[in-house]
Amino acid sequence: MGLVEGKVALVTGGGSGIGRATVLLLAREGASVAVADRDPGAAKTVAEDAAALGGAAVAFQVDVADPEQVAAMVAAVVERFGRLDCAVNSAGVSGYSGPFAAMSDEVWRAAISVNLTGLAYCVKHEAAAMLSGRGSIVNIASGAGLEGVRGLAAYVASKHGVVGVTKTAALDHAGEGVRVNALCPGLIATPMTEEGLKSGRLDLEALCPMGRAGRPEEVAEFAVWLCSDRASYVSGAALPVDGAHLAG
Repeated sequence: MGLVEGKVALVTGGGSGIGRATVLLLAREGASVAVADRDPGAAKTVAEDAAALGGAAVAFQVDVADPEQVAAMVAAVVERFGRLDCAVNSAGVSGYSGPFAAMSDEVWRAAISVNLTGLAYCVKHEAAAMLSGRGSIVNIASGAGLEGVRGLAAYVASKHGVVGVTKTAALDHAGEGVRVNALCPGLIATPMTEEGLKSGRLDLEALCPMGRAGRPEEVAEFAVWLCSDRASYVSGAALPVDGAHLAG
């Protein structure tokens, strides 16, 4: 029996990176999965890959920064599958790299609108859909939600906000059986970070004590466990997945 056998899951940012890895692992572990992404082609491809693993899967084109699209997405998942048991909010943007004083208003708005406000919209509607029963929400924050990072003010602020949303939502809905946690990945080998490594903006040696970047699948393993009933007493946590980066 799979870890999330029979559950209905929603993954935002599911078309690539950590989101994609999470969709595929949820499907392997027995869940029906809704794949949401701004890129409809990527969402469709990942949904097809998930369905090929034996479970039901459906794709949605969604911009999480639009509250009406988020509300419609969650409602469509419940209409399609009858309920929502777990959600992994992975949609995000990396943002500007440079001194705080040189950051444009547009860069700030883009990071906050997607990474923080968009995620908050998702948590709001996902939690509401789960209030008739138990559920688990997993927010993909970042190690940058637990420490400062030079040159990434907007991204850091947005991810610190994700941790705050996570803790507050966990407290607000603990009595209803809805668990809310955040994962805080370190440097993970995704398209978003590979550009930073190639440009030299990201320092592999400084960021990765284990000598390598993490794999999206390693974050997905933790996310799917949090979605499962085995994590039944874990809520309100912000958990590093960073190969010991924050250890010292």
